[in-house]
Amino acid sequence: MDRRSFLQGGTTLALAQMLIGCSGNKQTTLNVQLLKGSIPGQVVDQFRRNLQKGVNLNFAPVEQLQSLFEELQSWYNQSQATPKQGLNFNLPLGSSQKPQIADLVTLGDYWLKASIEKKLIQPLEIEQLKQWNFLPQRWKELVTRNDQGFQDAKGKVWAAPYRWGSTVIAYRRDKFQKLGWTPTDWSDLWRNELHNRISLLDLDREVIGLVLKKLGKSYNTENLEAIPSLEAELKALNQQVKFYDSTKYLEPLILGDTWLAVGWSDDVLPVITRYPQLAVVTPLSGTALWTDVWVKPVGVKQEDLVNQWINFCWEPNVAEQILILTKTNSPISVKVKPSSIQEQLRNFLLNQDDILVKSEFLLPLPLAVANQYKSLFAKIKSYSNQI
Repeated sequence: MDRRSFLQGGTTLALAQMLIGCSGNKQTTLNVQLLKGSIPGQVVDQFRRNLQKGVNLNFAPVEQLQSLFEELQSWYNQSQATPKQGLNFNLPLGSSQKPQIADLVTLGDYWLKASIEKKLIQPLEIEQLKQWNFLPQRWKELVTRNDQGFQDAKGKVWAAPYRWGSTVIAYRRDKFQKLGWTPTDWSDLWRNELHNRISLLDLDREVIGLVLKKLGKSYNTENLEAIPSLEAELKALNQQVKFYDSTKYLEPLILGDTWLAVGWSDDVLPVITRYPQLAVVTPLSGTALWTDVWVKPVGVKQEDLVNQWINFCWEPNVAEQILILTKTNSPISVKVKPSSIQEQLRNFLLNQDDILVKSEFLLPLPLAVANQYKSLFAKIKSYSNQI
């Protein structure tokens, strides 16, 4: 899943120049690879000031969540390789040094199952995370999983959520003003006025999921065949769609080529503050949720600094800064003054509990069910090519 759009880069701070620790003699270092824009530079600076002398921070921002997952795979593969396999680690001839891996990495919850199943990450030491008890039960359950990566109350804790968002509807104010109504829920996407005016994410779970939600079902429905109207609803929605895309879906909306786009809040919210002709709404019947999490690559021995950083991100005053400056929600309950948030964002970062309780994380599905989603989505999209 790719939650980054062409407009995402640089929405918070230029981290590359701000987050590298001091140079000099070899000292204790916390190496973190994180999603660009997901942690404000001043938060890292504040953490640095709290550390003892002789501790360095090396925070390396990466553009895509997909790249971070691939990095985890690369580190694992290199750590498993033997000299007989002849792999080149780009090390000096004769060197026995192991590849340098980060102590902590950002992942999206979408990649948790694969990371656990492939043994790319290791469980967190929950007894060392004093702020864990302040995390809402919903987020605790999301990251507590068995060794196959499925949610399990008896499983281990594999990740630490530090911000979250949702799938939202962005639309053109001017176009809808002429129509005399504004979208409020998924069912509005089927209205005749929006024929060939919509862009949807190019992801089976998101598209089929919003149709399921419109029908009063769960995003994580496992028996699609038990919903006889599902395919007809998808076909009707497909007639409304101008294109499917998961990265550049906001540019046509800004230009007026589309009137409505379904996208991720961390893409959309920063954009609407710069383009007043755009508005955004969270569907009243509920939507899909996502969360960015910290995970620890397998083999990492650094414990104390890792735990300090995770606890720091969960402190209410720090969680508040992450919420305000990255325009995302916090899993930790914080009391944010409305005046601290731009007016057009307040409804999305505050006071949406009634919608949140009806919303869902996209949980991993059994392989056969996941393939059923992919097959149905491909079938529906094929009708577009026949028109």
